[in-house]
Formats: sequence, structure tokens, C-alpha cells
Amino acid sequence: MRLYRKEGSTIQIVCFPNERVEKGDYLTIGDSQIGKSLIVQVIDIQYANVPGILEELLRHYDGDSYIQGEDVDPFEVATHIAYIQDARLLICKIRATENGGDLVFASSWLPHRSRAKVQKLSIERLLTKAGTNNGYSIHLGETAEKKQLNVDVRALDGSLNIITGKKGTGKSHISKLLTLSLASHGAPVVILDLNGEYTRLSHNNDGKPNEFLEKIHVLNPRQNLKITLGQMELRVMLSILINALHLPGTSAREFRRIWHYLLQQNALSMHELGEAIRNWKCNQHIRDALYSRYHTLLNSGLFTDNSTQITSLGEALDLARVGGVVVINLRDTSNIDRLIVVEFLLGKLLELLSNWKLRAVFLFAEEAHLYLKETYWDDIVTRMRHFGVFTTFITNQPDTIRENIYRQADNLFLFNFTNEHDLETVSKASRVDSETIKSVARDLPPYNCLVSGRIVNDFPIVAKIRRLDVHAMGQTRLFFSDEN
Repeated sequence: MRLYRKEGSTIQIVCFPNERVEKGDYLTIGDSQIGKSLIVQVIDIQYANVPGILEELLRHYDGDSYIQGEDVDPFEVATHIAYIQDARLLICKIRATENGGDLVFASSWLPHRSRAKVQKLSIERLLTKAGTNNGYSIHLGETAEKKQLNVDVRALDGSLNIITGKKGTGKSHISKLLTLSLASHGAPVVILDLNGEYTRLSHNNDGKPNEFLEKIHVLNPRQNLKITLGQMELRVMLSILINALHLPGTSAREFRRIWHYLLQQNALSMHELGEAIRNWKCNQHIRDALYSRYHTLLNSGLFTDNSTQITSLGEALDLARVGGVVVINLRDTSNIDRLIVVEFLLGKLLELLSNWKLRAVFLFAEEAHLYLKETYWDDIVTRMRHFGVFTTFITNQPDTIRENIYRQADNLFLFNFTNEHDLETVSKASRVDSETIKSVARDLPPYNCLVSGRIVNDFPIVAKIRRLDVHAMGQTRLFFSDEN
């Protein structure tokens, strides 16, 4: 391999046919005289555009069906011409400069073209140089070199993460892998499970319980997750009424007065709340607005006055505090009930974190656009992050995540995309350049992922995500299957 040219942060390298290089590989361009080298990543492979190559290809058109004869090559130049025809051009992105063992994320230095030595750099050696695994290891999968890819789980701590890709490429699979890895290292995880995919993580594929049996706590709204007004703050209830049920501001002020009145009377319950709204002296339109929202809450089946029926969310989180997973199963809930549950959950998390009953929590949100209002995105990513809520968004529709979320994302787990619009949306992520995303993501096979961000110290790596021996669920139900 020979260094050819540099344009901005892009390096072009001539690669000969006997040198095997694939998209995603890392190379070093070293200058031994000064002890420095560039670390670059191959993001695309093209044929070298040699002058006269088209003419040479046309000249060697196979015309045996028209002309009979024998090729004569007295000067034995045919092999050299074929060698040139097969030469490739590697389009590479500069990732870092290595100087005496130290990595500097800059590309101001350029090696001498005449004495530069280009060599392949194994992912294992690269990660050792970058120091990405310092004790809290996750076995994420394997690299193209068939080596284990181990990363540090602490890179998810305090981070905003995005998992995205086409349907069926492995998004939920890596989400479950990260969930169980966090729990095994003692971290509390909360999952907003839209399709009931995480409810059987405590069992293996053969149906037998596994080591996570005591760590997985599944809460089903209206069944073992019910809410009493006594375990709610007024702030959380107003958030439900305003954000989920669209209660006008004037009606919200009257509701605040009713709530304080019931607190003074020590009679805060769903039954007493309904009676108070019915008999409250206020404008009839305000009373009707409050009463309609009250019936929506009542008919949801989420609220109860019988404290023996409930499983406290705080109790479930307390069990998960030293390493566990609380799964909020939203599979059989309506859209409006889903909004109510999520508003209550986020409010309760803030309460527990503010009182230091919970140090921090990792929140996984599947297809969050279906139950989080747009006004809540910034709150989760900025304000709640300071309280200790570290969110991972999982979606196959990248344009449903706002652009400012991509710009703030610390880790990106990208599976295959071929749609130009989807690639353009994801390319706004700040921790990796858009050319790498657009080029590499197109060619990713299923269950192969481009991992970038803090978790790999900003060295994008393609890895095949390892299989899990858990009852993962979430597979598409097929009619034309082998069993049929």
C-alpha cells in the first residue's frame, strides 16, 4: 500500500491486488524517522482511476466468437497490466495521530509520502491503545478479524445513546445485551417496553430460568402496576393532566386548589377527588373539563384507592437499585394510557433521584416518539440527565428523533440503512463524520453494527453482535414458516 493524497480529513491510499483490505478496517501510516503515525479508517474502496485504463479494458474485449487466434505477449506485459487494472483506491478518514504511544485526535501532521509505511492495524491493538476497556467489560460481539469486542460499560454512564437501523437488523437485540450487561454490573435499568419484548429476559431460549431471574421485575399497568393518589406529587398529576390529557391552564389552576383542599382534609383519594370536582364552585366549563379528565383517569384502570392492590414503582426500583431491570410492559395499553404511565414514571424517577433514594438510572425507550411528546424530549436529554436519568433511544425511524438529540448523543449503535433520507438524518450525529455513516451503514449485514462514540473512544468499529441465550421475543410472527 502506498500513500497517494490527502484532502481535508480524508486520506487516499493505493492498494494492490495482493493486499486484502475491507471497508471498516484500520490502517497506520507511519514515519519511522520521527516516530509518528496516522491512524486512519477505510470507509470506501474504489478502483484506481489510472489514465488509459478504459482503453485497455476495451482492447482486451473477449472476441473469441468472432476472431480465432492465439494471444502473443513477447514482452510479458499482460500480467503487469492486469495488476494495474485490479489496483484499488482506499478512501480513509483520519481518526488520530499516534506520537510516542500517545493518541492525539488531530490531523495537522502529515507523513512524508516517499517514506511513509502503510500497515493494517488490528481492532484489538487499536482498542488497547485507546484504553476502552478498564475493568467493567461488556462482551459486545466480534470484529471482522474474529476477535472479541469488549468495551467498558462505564461509557454508558452519564451518556445519551441512540440505537437505530432498519427493521429486523438487530436493534432490540443489542438493546437487550446492553440491558443485561448493565444489570450484571450492578446498575438499575428501566425499560419502556412497547411490544412486551423484554418480559422474558429472565428465561433462556429453552424456557428455563437463568441467572437474571431475581433481577427482572415486570410491571403491567392495570394488573400489578396501579397508582394511588397518596403516592403521587401534585406536580406529577398536573404533568399527566396537562401533557397527556391536554387540560387547559385555567382548569389546571382549579385542580390545584381542589388537590390542596383534599390534602388539608386528609381525604386524597380517587373517590373523594370525583366528589370534590362535582361539588366544586367554579365555572361550569371548568368543572366539565376537570370531570372529563377525572373519568379518563378512572377508566384507565391505573388508579385505585386500595393500597393493597398496588406494586409500588419505588419498591421495584429499590429492588433493582443494586443491579436489576424494571420492565414497564406497555404492550396492551392504549395510546392515552401509555402517555399517563410514562408521565407518572418520569415524574416518579425525578422524585426518587431528587431525594437520593436512587443514585442514577438507565432508561431504555423503544420507539419513544409513540408515547413521549415533543416538548418532553429536551427535558429528558438535558434536565433529567443532570438528575441521573441516562437515556437510550431505540427506533427504526431515525427521523422521529429530533436533530438536537443526534447532536448531543454520546454513543451511536447504527445498523443497516439504505434509504438516503434515513442516512442523512443519522449523519447529524456529532461523534462520527457523516461520510463514514453514509458509506459504511449501507453495506452492514444483519446483526452487524457500526459502534461509535465514547464506548469505543471515538474510533468507529464494525462488529457482529453476539447472540444471547435468553428468551428475547420480539421476532416477527410468520405464516410461511418451516413448522407450517
